[in-house]
Amino acid sequence: MKYHRRPRTRLMSQINIVPYVDVMLVLLIIFVVTAPVLKRGVKVKLPQAAARSIPSPHRAVLIVTVDAAGRYFLDGHPVTPAALERRTRGLLRLRPHTPILIRGDRAVPYQDVVAAMVLLQRAGAPSVGLMTKTRGH
Repeated sequence: MKYHRRPRTRLMSQINIVPYVDVMLVLLIIFVVTAPVLKRGVKVKLPQAAARSIPSPHRAVLIVTVDAAGRYFLDGHPVTPAALERRTRGLLRLRPHTPILIRGDRAVPYQDVVAAMVLLQRAGAPSVGLMTKTRGH
């Protein structure tokens, strides 16, 4: 008996990337649509000053906001004074060199900003910076 061998066909070693491109485009659209929704903040009118910006070498910064009504916000989330102190203390235990900045609305009484600074000092913050809006912006 004679055996006939089939001619060997070369295997195709290419990847079909069309499904991957489709998935990536869908993910891109999802991220573009949801990104503006994820940004949270408190609207404050910062005082203007001719101060230099502080260089931040890729470190996380803790931002405490005092709005015009004197309410406190920690990274955009409303907090009570006790919660502000407790959360800041906990964060500084984990990352002791975290820079802390206060964003105070220009209409807020100075004593409310100082009260926030006292809370942060009691929480263990070695120093606190004040955020301002540069002139002309």
